[in-house]
Amino acid sequence: MSYQPPFTIRHSLVLRLEEIAALREKILAATVQVTWIPALQKDSRVRNTHSSTAIEGNPLTLEQVRALEEGQELPAVTDRSKREVLNYFAGLRFIEKNLKKSPLTHEDILKLHKVIAGGGVMDQGTAGRYRTIAVRVGRHVPPPAEEVSGLMFELLDWWNQEAPKLSPVLSSAILHYRFEEIHPFADGNGRTGRALALWELYRRGFDTHHIFSVDEFYWENRARYYAMLDAVRKQGGDLTGWLEYTAEGLGLTLERIWARVQRFEAQSGQKKLVLRPRQEQLLQMLRDRKSMTPQEIWGALGITRQGALKLLNPLLGAGMIRRVGTKKSGRYILG
Repeated sequence: MSYQPPFTIRHSLVLRLEEIAALREKILAATVQVTWIPALQKDSRVRNTHSSTAIEGNPLTLEQVRALEEGQELPAVTDRSKREVLNYFAGLRFIEKNLKKSPLTHEDILKLHKVIAGGGVMDQGTAGRYRTIAVRVGRHVPPPAEEVSGLMFELLDWWNQEAPKLSPVLSSAILHYRFEEIHPFADGNGRTGRALALWELYRRGFDTHHIFSVDEFYWENRARYYAMLDAVRKQGGDLTGWLEYTAEGLGLTLERIWARVQRFEAQSGQKKLVLRPRQEQLLQMLRDRKSMTPQEIWGALGITRQGALKLLNPLLGAGMIRRVGTKKSGRYILG
């Protein structure tokens, strides 16, 4: 017998799903330079990795995570912090490599967990093996260890057989919650559960280009994220509120992606401004930091003052950024 998730689709959720569908279609139909899709994918991987590991207490900043993705050394941070981040990057690559695998099995879940939680980043238990001990997560006491395998079998049966009948927006959220409720591993369940939710969006073709970084929404208000998980348990397992919350997060994520796509499509006269990789990196830094001085820009990008001006001038001309303040104390902000 498969898992049967209890929930009600209220009118507010229907409206949210319609908004999400419309935004998704706009993004997919947008005239994005094909050469920019890999850059968008890379940024999404960085943001998902930073957010999902930060939720669990990893101290690395977004820029440090980006530096690790680019192969830079970070001597001032702990090996475990770096390993957690690198593991999550590897977990996302594992998902992309196994995108079309069907049906999904225990072995797939165990392999993903081994990738994400291997290399000495677990406080207890063994990476790639279901737990054999009792665990507690805040006020939540997950099912006994002897029930884990059976519960995961039921969840996998639901995922393979019933989930395709639902919108991927809903099925990914249900999978996310139920996995965390079972808590099948001794450690690393949060990161693995969020990765599984992303896997569902990918394999169902919702995030075709893999450019949505939904975990940012959870990270930005981590207290609310945990409260919404706990609320399901307080409501006897009813997932209605959780589905509305995760749909809200996905909608906000798509709004952010749409804004980015519009910036990438900025027009200068009748000509499309074709952004260079460092220009996209600069735009992302300005979004994260709100404003930067010229010195901060060329220092962060590792380029000369003249090189920075070559990046800045086209963006200024297209209205994508602007300079504020005096000549001596001027800063750049997004336009």
